[in-house]
Amino acid sequence: MTDMSASPTKRYATAGDYVQLLKPRIMMLVVFTAVAGLIAAVGVTGVSVNPVMAAIATLAIALGSGAAGAINMWYDADIDQIMTRTSTRPVPSGAVPKEEALAMGLIMSGVSVLLMWLASNWLAAALLAFSIFYYGVIY
Repeated sequence: MTDMSASPTKRYATAGDYVQLLKPRIMMLVVFTAVAGLIAAVGVTGVSVNPVMAAIATLAIALGSGAAGAINMWYDADIDQIMTRTSTRPVPSGAVPKEEALAMGLIMSGVSVLLMWLASNWLAAALLAFSIFYYGVIY
């Protein structure tokens, strides 16, 4: 006779769990704000923006936002595990290992900052890196 309660069932990660790590609702807000800023900048300065560079910069912002979300879920996994509202998130529920969430966030951070630097300048890339760190760890 075996005791089935001794081995808990493991929940395996789905693609949706990895998307949830990126906090897509926050990402959409950040991307909308970035696009609005680009449009406003063109309207105020009268200088047109290269559409390819604007698209790359917007992609970098989206990647950076998602990276910050993944790092934040890694950082807050212990707190999220105790709270009822957040206990079903991918990291506290055990679907996505903490190490994978951190690796995903760090890789996406590096790619996003590099893309921002290539698409615009070092100052924009540095501000993106700071905002990823701020949201991922401090906020």
